[in-house]
Amino acid sequence: MTEDEKVKVLMVSLPLQGHINPMLKLAKRLISKGVHVTIATTEYARHRIEQDPQNSEIKFEFFSDGLAGDFDRSNNEALINSLKVEGSKNLSTLITNLTKVHNYSCVIVNPFVPFAIEVAVDQGIPCALLWIQACALYSIYYRYFKNIDFFPDLKDPNEKVQLPCLPKLEVRDLPSLILPSSPHYFWLLMKEFVQALDKVKWVLGTSFYEIEEEIVNSMASLTPIYPIGPLVSPFMLGKKETNVASVDMWNAEDSCIEWLDSKPPSSVIYVSFGSITVLSQKQKNNIATALKNSNISFLWVVRPRDIGGSQEDGAELPLEFFEKTKGRGLVVRWCQQEKVLIHPAVACFISHCGWNSTLETVVAGVPVIGYPDWTDQRTNAMLIEHVFQNGVKVNFEEDGVASAEEIERCINKIMEGPRAIEIRKRAMEMKDAANKALLEGSTSDKNINLFISDLIAKKTTKA
Repeated sequence: MTEDEKVKVLMVSLPLQGHINPMLKLAKRLISKGVHVTIATTEYARHRIEQDPQNSEIKFEFFSDGLAGDFDRSNNEALINSLKVEGSKNLSTLITNLTKVHNYSCVIVNPFVPFAIEVAVDQGIPCALLWIQACALYSIYYRYFKNIDFFPDLKDPNEKVQLPCLPKLEVRDLPSLILPSSPHYFWLLMKEFVQALDKVKWVLGTSFYEIEEEIVNSMASLTPIYPIGPLVSPFMLGKKETNVASVDMWNAEDSCIEWLDSKPPSSVIYVSFGSITVLSQKQKNNIATALKNSNISFLWVVRPRDIGGSQEDGAELPLEFFEKTKGRGLVVRWCQQEKVLIHPAVACFISHCGWNSTLETVVAGVPVIGYPDWTDQRTNAMLIEHVFQNGVKVNFEEDGVASAEEIERCINKIMEGPRAIEIRKRAMEMKDAANKALLEGSTSDKNINLFISDLIAKKTTKA
């Protein structure tokens, strides 16, 4: 098939690692099925994206978010407002220029760039959404902003919420972006996203049907979501990695895998809180104490102060911690998480429960200790403990910090408690289900093939 004959899609994402990497993984899937892919993100990411123009099958394009290069983009409100006004204009200009060369059949966006939906529609290009959280979160946001189910005022974290096909939730288990404690501009962003769904033709999910069957079915009569995941790197599924662009915002340290090679099977606790969350001093101290007291080997990713988060959260680990754990612990700034999770030495994962990490853990068959922070993470931690049953979640004190004793309790429960065998067995069952979901003819494979078939039909009709 020539380049002109291929179906062509344009993807739009913010340059956050947890946002753009699911796009890249979908791009790989589409490319493997003969689709041409371009990814558009903001200029801020240009120097961070590793791309070999000779080999990469993905073309990257960039547009300005409307802010100066040295602007502090941790100012979320200013960034969101600038993207909505200036970013949308610049994206529209970019698409106008690109369509002089490419006839795009679809623009694929994620939920955190709702302005891109309007831009695509204005340009006359059909729009698809890649939902990068659990299908359960899609259901919650949709039902909340469309006023389909009853929600309390959300001020009492202990108040119960009953939604279709989910265990009874407490308000604290809901996504933080809709809670009164969250900045209002996040609430508005998600409201704008749900409103824009009326202009979206396809909703694709990074999850897979087998672990969220009831939720997926419950949305069929509202706005259906079609799971095409788990969207992870092919090597996690035992497949050959294709040579396409990669995004690693923080230069992973290669020492991790060599260090893990020296450890016995299922002997290491892996600890990481993703690319955005920065822990306070008290949080770090409590985790350090729990790891020290556990007498279990650990690999801990501790992001440096200058990577993100608020300035007061640039905490350091206690010197005594390094002295007491010398020889059985490794602390690094960043690692290749997917490679770490599939390493046989890893026994469990203390995680912030971001959805990308949750999916990777499912595919790796590694039990989880959930230590969630914000947005979808507390809902994911609830799913892990009560729905997926492949892990446990910590209980927080009134100040929102888990005590060292509570973290130790969870480590014991996962590593050697009465339920440890049961949780490990469930984790392996989910790993098997994840692998089957991507086989030819499986639910996820059928969903992505139907999506591509729709695009081919539109291209043929338009021609």
